[in-house]
Amino acid sequence: MIRSLLIANRGEIACRIIRTARRIGIRTVAVYSDADAGALHVRQADKAVHIGPSPARESYLVGDKIIAAAKAAGAEAIHPGYGFLSENAKFAEGVAAAGLIWVGATPHSIRAMGLKDAAKKLMAEAGVPVTPGYLGEDQSLERLQAEADAIGYPVLIKAVAGGGGKGMRRVEAAADFADALASCKREAAASFGDDRVLIEKYILSPRHIEVQVFGDTHGNVVHLFERDCSLQRRHQKVIEEAPAPGMDEATREAICAAAVRAAQAVDYVGAGTIEFIADASEGLRADRTWFMEMNTRLQVEHPVTEEITGVDLVEWQLRVAGGEPLPKRQDELSIEGHAVEARLYAEDPARGFLPSTGRLDHLVLDRSMPPLLSILASAEAGRFEGNAPDWMPPSPLRVETGVEAGSSVSTFYDPMIAKLIVHAENRDTAIERLAAACDGVEVWPLRTNAAFLARLLRETRFGDGEVTTGFIAEAGDSLTQPAALSDDAARHALTLLAASTSSDGPTVGPRGFRLNAPAREDAVIWIDGAPRTATCAPVSLAHGWADGSFEPAFVGDGDGVVLFERGDGHRASLRPPLGAAGAAADGAILSPMPGRVLSVEVAAGDAVVKGQKLLTLEAMKMEHTLTAPFDGIVAELDARAGAQVQVEALLARIERGEV
Repeated sequence: MIRSLLIANRGEIACRIIRTARRIGIRTVAVYSDADAGALHVRQADKAVHIGPSPARESYLVGDKIIAAAKAAGAEAIHPGYGFLSENAKFAEGVAAAGLIWVGATPHSIRAMGLKDAAKKLMAEAGVPVTPGYLGEDQSLERLQAEADAIGYPVLIKAVAGGGGKGMRRVEAAADFADALASCKREAAASFGDDRVLIEKYILSPRHIEVQVFGDTHGNVVHLFERDCSLQRRHQKVIEEAPAPGMDEATREAICAAAVRAAQAVDYVGAGTIEFIADASEGLRADRTWFMEMNTRLQVEHPVTEEITGVDLVEWQLRVAGGEPLPKRQDELSIEGHAVEARLYAEDPARGFLPSTGRLDHLVLDRSMPPLLSILASAEAGRFEGNAPDWMPPSPLRVETGVEAGSSVSTFYDPMIAKLIVHAENRDTAIERLAAACDGVEVWPLRTNAAFLARLLRETRFGDGEVTTGFIAEAGDSLTQPAALSDDAARHALTLLAASTSSDGPTVGPRGFRLNAPAREDAVIWIDGAPRTATCAPVSLAHGWADGSFEPAFVGDGDGVVLFERGDGHRASLRPPLGAAGAAADGAILSPMPGRVLSVEVAAGDAVVKGQKLLTLEAMKMEHTLTAPFDGIVAELDARAGAQVQVEALLARIERGEV
């Protein structure tokens, strides 16, 4: 067994690995950049080593620094987590050359499956069905356009070295191909240093089905059944579940057997995922399911597999890396119940899911228990080996996170706050409990996708198991627009504000209050920057409303209060915030984060319509499109292609008017 382990990663996956390593007696070493000096994973590890500045390319992506840190800290092995260097064959070789144990796939397997075109050829030879497409070396626009025309639209352009939804574009018609190809190549080059692409037939009713596989150094390979990851936004997974709804036993057996053949074809060792695309127009069928790619690492969504199988996949990784055989044979693995996972991000769905960065002043992820126990439970709970201690109250929610109240969401890294996972005896119960958990999320002042997740989970088509990878895009504003604060909550907000400003009343404080101030009549208060008339109603923390129908959660926020309702935070105050008179309607287009202007699609004086593309911003290695908030005229234009901009820099201003 490995005795000491360096985790070459950060955030929730680093905390996840540390938890298992501690349980089985392995000493852990964390690495951190300047931005992560006070991070949760740094404090949870037995030792931590600083590896450089905040940008990942100067810290977490510098293999030599990580190997040197492992040697200096006396670590025997390196676990790369996911992302960063987890699928970098050269780094894996460097780890072995330094006399350290690599907890991951072999460099051979990483290389064999790392390039999508080569991997598809290999899979076809192994008898694994692959999607129709073009995998050739000729990368000229003319050849790629001709191949796309021959395949038939719609097609999907994918970066050969891609992953995580980056470097991927759907093209509906031949006339759109050149622009989509150029954008895809730019993003691929920025993200992977390789702008080569492949072309695939786009499946019109696609379901994303993936199979968890595991191999050891003794020639054994097993699968741990499938996951459904069809709920995606811009090719990035949002909600995952296991097992896949609508999967019959014959189809499961065929797909999982194909996944095992795929792993055997590259002598696979460790945890890996075989991803398939299924045409679900006639339900899930083996003859309409094709190999897409293999991820030669642990996946973000691995907890749902752990929950239905009772297996700790990180422990398996560590044992296999230490030379042990797989802990279980295929006939010892089975499915129990259903698990669903939601990815909670610091982002604003109403503004095109733009990341929301800054300090997490208030953070509650599990309202079923007090905040302190919520953090402890997230570090220990789960169905798999090593259940929570007897003193810990039960919670239906498994929380995987790398942040806590007071942490910051940085522009340097992925803005994930947590993964919320529920396991239950059946799918309907798991979905219901996870939606309720999303309702109860409290985050301030950052925006999150919690309410969006809850609405998504409650969609009838999702409940029926009929969604495809295009479902979120098709639903549009119905899922992304924030709900207004309810009348009950608005009345409560006025009551709190009245109490906090009375001469003998209490000060509003976090997560608790007492009221003894007299009630006031109707008043205008400002909620989320807009005026609203509310009626004060007496209420106390002990008794709630007279009818017991409302139990608010709130925190103080300067001269106002923030109330949390169904996953959204709403700020209320007795006077308008600075600049509120025009802030919501003045048409100012501000940069949501530091970045670079890639293109500008309009000129000053142009007439635009609501939703029209104004410019494209590159930030956090992704392209973000900024659009017109309403019909009008481009009154100001301060953006130019190639310019670097800071957060909240004015890029353009739209004035309302006839188009």
